[in-house]
Amino acid sequence: MSLSWFLDLFGVYKRNTESAEAALDAAYASVDMAKLAFINHIISSYVDARYYQRRLALSKATLNQEGRLLSSRSLSLTPGAVARMDVVRAEGLVQSTLAEIPSLEANFRIAAHRIATLLGKPAGSMVEEIAKGSNQPAFHSDVNVGIPADTIRNRADIRKAERDLAASTAQIGVAEAKLFPSITLSGSISPSGINERGVYGNLTSWSFGPSLNLPILDGRSLRANVELVKSKATISYLNWKSTVLKAVEQVENELVAMHRDARTVQTLKAAVKTAEETLKLSTSSYKDGATSLLDLLEAQRSLSITQASLATAIQQWAKEYVGLNNAIGGCWTGKYQLLEGTGGNFILPNHGGTPR
Repeated sequence: MSLSWFLDLFGVYKRNTESAEAALDAAYASVDMAKLAFINHIISSYVDARYYQRRLALSKATLNQEGRLLSSRSLSLTPGAVARMDVVRAEGLVQSTLAEIPSLEANFRIAAHRIATLLGKPAGSMVEEIAKGSNQPAFHSDVNVGIPADTIRNRADIRKAERDLAASTAQIGVAEAKLFPSITLSGSISPSGINERGVYGNLTSWSFGPSLNLPILDGRSLRANVELVKSKATISYLNWKSTVLKAVEQVENELVAMHRDARTVQTLKAAVKTAEETLKLSTSSYKDGATSLLDLLEAQRSLSITQASLATAIQQWAKEYVGLNNAIGGCWTGKYQLLEGTGGNFILPNHGGTPR
């Protein structure tokens, strides 16, 4: 039996333990980063799916309205080049609306496929389930995240960079401790049984003593190693500083984008109301014979384009809010009460479930 005891006079093992614990914390932070990216992908894909679903509904409604107007006009078409030209141009608008639908349907299915893949299901297995809903997620609140430097402390990438820095700093202590002498106490006991000419007896040998390691001949190598470890710690520090600065920049940029999108959405909502009023007036004038079919279809087309722009702005606003919560690390701490549609709240999926 042998036993060895290292006298950690200068903290070699202690600092190695600190470095290992910091590296373990950094590994856990890396896992959190992967989970955060996973959640962000699901939410973004869900926002896209509902956006394309909304655009598809708008295009179909516009096509239905244009088709009815064109059909009624064609039945009552009177001879004349001007009337015929109006019908032909109106048919072109209808075909233009019809051409939008295949692309929107394909993009909706692609977003649904992405959600299914992220949840570990076959790509086409969730298209019908997601298609049952129709509310486009929209942000309805004020943005107030406080001071960015305070809110980003929970970010997984910052925690990882800080733990990497702690691990590198601890390794400096390990390298410096190796410059000093080390003492090891070791001993051994060797019992044996002897059977010689019928005589039995026991003989036990043992040894015990200290051993001293003096880093004399390799001192320059050890000092060079200290400088190397310090350089690695400096790199870790610069990486941590860069991560923090980029995080603050990301939060500030997301806040700017959120305020920009808020103004855009409000302006487009007003534009939609104006377009609806214009269509209402154009319909009345058309019934009275004061305007042509083309003027009415143009008003319908203007409303459709404005509604599509509003849907795009709402999609962008929702995504910016997702990005803002991602920037402050909020979605990993249970703060992801983010998006709200007209018919219910948007929540995260639970262990393979479907986002609603």
